Amino acid sequence: MTDSMNINPDDILLIVEDDRAFRQRLTLSMERQGFTVVAAESIEEAGLLAVDNKPRYAILDMKLTDGNGLDLVPTLRHLRHDIRIIILTGYGNLASAVAAVKAGAVDYLAKPADPDEIVKALLALDGEKPQPPENPMSADRVKWEHIQRVYELCDRNVSETARRLNMHRRTLQRILSKRSPL
Repeated sequence: MTDSMNINPDDILLIVEDDRAFRQRLTLSMERQGFTVVAAESIEEAGLLAVDNKPRYAILDMKLTDGNGLDLVPTLRHLRHDIRIIILTGYGNLASAVAAVKAGAVDYLAKPADPDEIVKALLALDGEKPQPPENPMSADRVKWEHIQRVYELCDRNVSETARRLNMHRRTLQRILSKRSPL
């Protein structure tokens, strides 16, 4: 477990997660780690909480019922330039990770992320490099990630993606309909 001595009790953590049970578990875990937590289930609610609390840290779900967690990043950065934002998602792909970091998130983690892993990402020093993965992606997963990236860059247009990848459209549709390989 991470040492909560490094966390200032005045530093507020905003959690934005639309899954109520997961939000409650994550809130409890982060409070046990020493954070003062405010939690929201929507972008609208999170915006109001952020204005009132000016959080030092934020954990944002990528896909929310009223939009994308990435849409909150500029608002949070405007309220507090030194905020450390982590994006959590169950729909991870390389293109989304790149978009999250470009938007201003310090890390991008797949659900279910371990609370200790989240705290390490939140408290990591700027420029600190993460440890290499113990289980790196398989070649099939790397291929799948590349296809997802091109698909996102083509604005989710299957025909254009297939053309750019020099792949039959139906083959691409089958790949896109499947879950990512391990």
